[in-house]
Amino acid sequence: MFKDRKTAGLLLADKLKKYARSKNAIVVTIPRGGLPIGYAIAKQLCLPLEIVLSKKIGHPLHKEFAIGAVTLNDRILSDDANQVSKQYLNEETSKIRTLLKQRHDLYYGTKKPLNLKNKITILVDDGVATGHTLISSIKLIEKQNPSQIIVALPVGPPSIIEKIKKIPFVNDTICLLVPANFHAVGQFYENFDQVNDNEVIRLLKEANKNLGVII
Repeated sequence: MFKDRKTAGLLLADKLKKYARSKNAIVVTIPRGGLPIGYAIAKQLCLPLEIVLSKKIGHPLHKEFAIGAVTLNDRILSDDANQVSKQYLNEETSKIRTLLKQRHDLYYGTKKPLNLKNKITILVDDGVATGHTLISSIKLIEKQNPSQIIVALPVGPPSIIEKIKKIPFVNDTICLLVPANFHAVGQFYENFDQVNDNEVIRLLKEANKNLGVII
């Protein structure tokens, strides 16, 4: 059980201290719940903080079932997408990109995301349940050709953590708690309040202001 996301982030930072002050490492987090985790790690290790803006494409008959994922510049599709019309996929991609562009403008304004090419990319979230969002983010990050992908999580169910560990281009997976009795990420936090957009913007600015990164 973690007191809050900040506490979980500091515990993860201790496991990642070999990357402290590395010029080739960057913390990348999934908004919004992952931001306080990523912020704590980035501040503790003196690393830049970035976000990955992606959203899954849901199956037309079951929206919660992911058949792909989209970023502002890229898209990945699973084998299940072969059974879905190209028109649906293209329409969903367009809708998602509109939403992501709005979120990017809110968080960054005119700033471009940091380049992950040849970087040790430490991907962080506040936990993982089904793994759809996290695994999609991993695949999208891999397309940017980082030198390594390190996944760092406070908590996740055994089956999903094993699945992540088996992804060929994930170099290391750190998970502090892997409980057999897992129902939801929030059950392992005393304080699991929602993170709003204003908090995301504040944490991004605060994390990067002393590192020469302009947000």
